[in-house]
Amino acid sequence: MKWLFKKILRSSALAIVPFIGFLLIRFLYLTNKKNFHSPDFISTEPTIFACWHGELLMFPYLYSHYRKAPHAKVLISSHFDGALISKTIKYFGLDTIAGSTNRNATRVLMQGIKSIKDGYDIGITPDGPKGPRHEVADGIIVMAQKTKAKIVLVEIKPTKFWQLNSWDKFIIPKPFGSLNYYASELKDISEMGLEEARTLIKKELLQHEE
Repeated sequence: MKWLFKKILRSSALAIVPFIGFLLIRFLYLTNKKNFHSPDFISTEPTIFACWHGELLMFPYLYSHYRKAPHAKVLISSHFDGALISKTIKYFGLDTIAGSTNRNATRVLMQGIKSIKDGYDIGITPDGPKGPRHEVADGIIVMAQKTKAKIVLVEIKPTKFWQLNSWDKFIIPKPFGSLNYYASELKDISEMGLEEARTLIKKELLQHEE
């Protein structure tokens, strides 16, 4: 009976929580002032958008700032919390690839590479889904180099926020502050060595870290 009760709870959560999450994210976005410190235009070619896992919550609005018609897949954990995130971001018109570049790495990378070749943008958290925090895993580098896709590196810094005591120090903006979006120019790492590319990505994603 215990497993059945747990299954019912999970099914209920998957049916209800994502929509509530979508409404909450939209509320927080609408009640904050938005500042985009970023290029006016990003290439229409398939692009990899990356931010740290702890800054993921408001990421869909950076993407929609550049892509009025969303055409992207986001790499999300295959665990239950990943399923919740996956269903939530579908309300923003975003598709997902379940898994991580730590677990099921080969399958996930192959799906990501195929998606880019099929014309999709990719959203990825280089330190996700389980960390270490602010450390760049190989997946983003491999995808970019195999497909020659360029990377946009994104920081999302609210002026008022709650910060969870989780491995990624997950940030939830408070209402009535400001959301500062920082997006880099397109980065081409196709000819870089692994460690050179890793250093570049980490440095760019920590430019506005306090």
